[in-house]
Amino acid sequence: MGARARPLPVTGAERLRLVRRTPMKNSLNRQINNRRRTEERRRRRAPPLSAVCRQRNSGSARRLRGKRFPLLLFLLLSASEMFATATRNFVEEVDKGGVLIPVSCLNDNIRLLTVVVKRKRFWFWQKPKYDPADFLLGDLLTGDSPLKPVVMEKDFLKYSGTFGDSVQGTVGGTVVKANASVEGKDTTKLQSTFGPLKKEEVDVQKLLLDCKDRVLDMSHSLIQQTKEKHKQVFGIVKERIVTTQPCSVIEEVQQGGQCGGALTSCLTSSKVSLKENGSFNKDSNVTVEIPISSIVAYGLIELEVRKDGRFELCLMSDTNGGFEDVDGPLRRTELLGVSGAPAAKQQLQQQLEHLKDHFQLLSALPASTRASLLQQVSELLQDAAAIGDLQEVLDRMHVGGAGRTESPRQEVQEILNLLERSGETESTQRRSFLTALHLVISALDEITRDCLAALRRCTSPAALQTLELLAQSASGGGGTPLSSADLTEDLFETTRHLFASSNVSLQRDGDVVRTEIIGPQPDLPLVLCIAIRGLASLAHS
Repeated sequence: MGARARPLPVTGAERLRLVRRTPMKNSLNRQINNRRRTEERRRRRAPPLSAVCRQRNSGSARRLRGKRFPLLLFLLLSASEMFATATRNFVEEVDKGGVLIPVSCLNDNIRLLTVVVKRKRFWFWQKPKYDPADFLLGDLLTGDSPLKPVVMEKDFLKYSGTFGDSVQGTVGGTVVKANASVEGKDTTKLQSTFGPLKKEEVDVQKLLLDCKDRVLDMSHSLIQQTKEKHKQVFGIVKERIVTTQPCSVIEEVQQGGQCGGALTSCLTSSKVSLKENGSFNKDSNVTVEIPISSIVAYGLIELEVRKDGRFELCLMSDTNGGFEDVDGPLRRTELLGVSGAPAAKQQLQQQLEHLKDHFQLLSALPASTRASLLQQVSELLQDAAAIGDLQEVLDRMHVGGAGRTESPRQEVQEILNLLERSGETESTQRRSFLTALHLVISALDEITRDCLAALRRCTSPAALQTLELLAQSASGGGGTPLSSADLTEDLFETTRHLFASSNVSLQRDGDVVRTEIIGPQPDLPLVLCIAIRGLASLAHS
């Protein structure tokens, strides 16, 4: 994670020693102390009680005149974020494009036949949200006869996975007569060892017989509250993946950095000079212990609910559930995406054409607003959870979506404050701007943590301009002429990894880069292109 260019006294150093005691020294110390207190507050963020978390930090630093010189701050994942990332990686590995849903929180009490509210999103390419309820299917049925499902168990697999990324960067800056250079390299690794897993599954044929002639109690509070909101569907848990022994998720972070700086300030009555050079290394190790019989993933059967409470189980994967009196006559199937490179490119081009007004609106913002917004969103790319928080806040502001209601974290609040100062006073302008930002943040929220890590290395205006050209090539035809100066070898490798994760291959032929859409998931290239076009719109000069 590269550090941002800013005046040397606020790079995060715990203490800077000046040659002479002057009023400037007091001001510098106040800024440094404020920065250090902010970092300490972030480090002390407590994990939830749902997991037993052990954190071991060992650091070795080269001492500069007896003082430690930490330059970079890497924000560790919380215990809940580590667990959610591990289960998401697990599902991506063993059931990509399948029916399994990763569990996002150890506190979720997911039993077989648990009712889950599936919340469809505003943009058609967004993955749905799943909210497990506190009720089983039998709790929502009329009558006193309980459901007694037959449960089948079998060994699933033994799982151990390691995922990580490496971030390296160099930043140099000059402010008045101050100059500083900071070089840093961060490597993160998330290791998940779930061990032997078992699969618990309901006998669906027996369940069909038990549900025959049963009726939902349409006056039940959960049904009433779910019907009030559109795009919400009931599902029931038909299978779940369970741990059979205590296991762990481990995050390892290795940091390294070097700094060289010089500061010269000429005052009326004094001259202050500072020269420091240093390096440091810091390792962090966080272990989340997961108890036996924890749920890591589950599968659903959606329900088609009629007006009179009768319901059917949607046994086919392309059959959608819903409420007849809310969604109208229920559609039995949903059209699937058509594979094939020419058709996929044409479809992608048409979809991006429909969204171009949103990108133009972001480009038309005042330069200062665009620069601030790009900087703050770029900083959020290092924290997928923060992107998710911002997306939920924008959901509530834009479409009144459900979600958490607590105060947003500081990074999200800064962006919300920027929206208040954006100068869009008319309600129509403000709503259009909000829709455009909601579009871009929603796309970033769909991107995996690994892709966000690659994207945050490409947030300079020049790099974003190059990515935008490649995104246009992915939705068009032919190749894109890019010289080695525009697309360096390092940038090309990062870009190729970024596009490959979204089913777009890049091939370099001299100074021409050709793109091709591969794979059966047409929404992945669209989401990536929206994210790139949105960030590039903020970087336009």
